[in-house]
Amino acid sequence: MLSPTTATIRLFLHVVAASIWVGGQFTLAGVVPTLRRSASDATKPVAQAFARLAWPAFLVTVATGLWNLMAVDITTASSSYQGTLMVKIALAMASGAFVALHQFGRTKLALAVGGALGALCAVAAMFFGILLHTGA
Repeated sequence: MLSPTTATIRLFLHVVAASIWVGGQFTLAGVVPTLRRSASDATKPVAQAFARLAWPAFLVTVATGLWNLMAVDITTASSSYQGTLMVKIALAMASGAFVALHQFGRTKLALAVGGALGALCAVAAMFFGILLHTGA
């Protein structure tokens, strides 16, 4: 049996936290329309309960992302790797910003744009993270 390393644990924590952040957004997007129809007063408490899980997961994703950065000598990495990494970081931060807009926005436009772009940026960040680790 293979033994886990610090790198394995670091990547595992990063992927689990990112999966909660990304997957939770899509799960909530699938549940909310039904909640609105059957128990509209439950929508806000369910979203708040999700936020209590999602934001810590986002923070773990950021922390382990920084930890991942410290484990790589970016100065010797190819310009393609560096560019992909910068796009991934930008998308991850944009996801957090858009989700914050969605959470704290008061207009329907802020809620719609924040939710949609937050999820889209999160999925794109996850794709670019996989791209970095597969070396494609």
